Amino acid sequence: MASIFRYQKIIDDITTHCLREPDYNLLATEDRIVELCTLPDGYVYVSVPEGIELPDQSGNITVERMELTTDLADAIKKASPHIALINERVVNMIREKYSVNDEIKMLRIGPSEETAAYNAYAEECRAWGQSEKAKLGL
Repeated sequence: MASIFRYQKIIDDITTHCLREPDYNLLATEDRIVELCTLPDGYVYVSVPEGIELPDQSGNITVERMELTTDLADAIKKASPHIALINERVVNMIREKYSVNDEIKMLRIGPSEETAAYNAYAEECRAWGQSEKAKLGL
């Protein structure tokens, strides 16, 4: 499972100093660090997959491992374009099989084989989304 870290970018006259990532060519994994979002507190939140060690950071960059509280997880999910994309993909997966009108219809008709099939498919799509978020440590 991935861990959530935070740091603040340092901006000087010449450059913006960001998180230094490992040399992925030296790692035996396809996993990558993912920048999730910047929250109003000014910190950049990143997902670091298990097994990836952060190298020493240059300049005044300080990286902190975060304890993921419910409030922090909710704030990251709300601000993260990666989470928005996962949510959009879940909706698109459902739309491949069911239109908005089909979903409204499911609300109106009582329990049936048709609604059971829809619910099973929608839950399958949601489970995929939840697993993608879990890969990011959320």
